[in-house]
Amino acid sequence: MQVKLAADAIPLSKKRKSWIRTIQKYKVMYALLLPALIYFAVFKYIPMAGILIAFKNYNLALGVWDSPWVGFKNFTDFMNGVYFWDIMKNTIVISLYKLLFGFSAPILLALLLNEVHTQWFKKIVQTITYLPHFLSWVIVYGLMVALLAPGDGLFNMILKESGFQPISFLTEPAWGRLLVIASEIWKDIGWGAILYLAALAGIDPSLYEAARMDGASKWRQLWHITLPGIRGVIILMLILKLSHILDAGFDQIFMFANTFNQEKIDIIDTWVYREGLERLKIGLATAVGLFKAVIGFGLVLAANKLAKKFDGQIW
Repeated sequence: MQVKLAADAIPLSKKRKSWIRTIQKYKVMYALLLPALIYFAVFKYIPMAGILIAFKNYNLALGVWDSPWVGFKNFTDFMNGVYFWDIMKNTIVISLYKLLFGFSAPILLALLLNEVHTQWFKKIVQTITYLPHFLSWVIVYGLMVALLAPGDGLFNMILKESGFQPISFLTEPAWGRLLVIASEIWKDIGWGAILYLAALAGIDPSLYEAARMDGASKWRQLWHITLPGIRGVIILMLILKLSHILDAGFDQIFMFANTFNQEKIDIIDTWVYREGLERLKIGLATAVGLFKAVIGFGLVLAANKLAKKFDGQIW
């Protein structure tokens, strides 16, 4: 309390001078930080004024300020819509599957590669697994067509040669979600593992030596040294993933969805695309975007609070 009162007693002019001296001392660092600040201000914060569109019946001719105010009508129209529960269910189910399998897959790959001591083999596996990350979803879908097309897809040709009936993987609703999750894991598993491999490299090797001297098995070393060593990174990535729980991947779903499997993989983003750009219901599309952002923000706060509460009690 005394320290706080002493700090409050410092004149404002002295605080200002101290602040100016700090900037002068670290002016190079602040200069390097300036482009990033300008980027976020111009492309992230200033566009937030567009949130007003969510509460208006936006008209392109009238503009943002002159469009009529409708309050929460866009939100109620979305929630009372015919497709609301279907697209919400698809979005949440696909996002949870991606969180469950797609989040853990890079961790598992990093743990496996960490146990590989043959460097040339380790580098080859890393290169093969992270290269798909740089492919667009257009190319990935093209590969899927080449492999899984009912007529001349490689996999279906093998099935027909083996005496089985071809399977319409790309159009059957039952296969839609599985293809989405599997292709997501294949595309990003290697790229996601890079961060965990970097975290694993920072663990003190002497901890493993001491554990081996005490007779700890590989599983014990994994549970008591390796996982606690990358716990902070795992929690951070989990929080970031939770913030995008309603972002099931527009680019991917837009490529994979068709008339036949749309009922199982149509998500909020693809619905917003149709309503906002094809039917020009821009106010409704903006309202849905704000709806997603608020839920994501709440999930980040909740995940961060839980992470602080249980930190150190899991491992």
